[in-house]
Amino acid sequence: MSTPHPETTDLETTGPETTEPTQTYEQAREELADVVRRLEAGGLTLEESLALWERGEALAELCQHWLDRARERLAAAAPTDTPT
Repeated sequence: MSTPHPETTDLETTGPETTEPTQTYEQAREELADVVRRLEAGGLTLEESLALWERGEALAELCQHWLDRARERLAAAAPTDTPT
């Protein structure tokens, strides 16, 4: 019997090339911390551990997406070093 896999991505397509996260950074980070706690606690079957690991990887990717977007926004808002 196969355990259903948790969502592997939280990016939702909203247009031809645009994807928007369905979870905030904080939500993804908290769920990732919970996944890590559950894996570290042990007592899971191999299938459960693999499913959690895959979920953790997807959540880490989502957190990285949010951090990259934040860096881009900061870089865009930073003053340029060109003299006037």
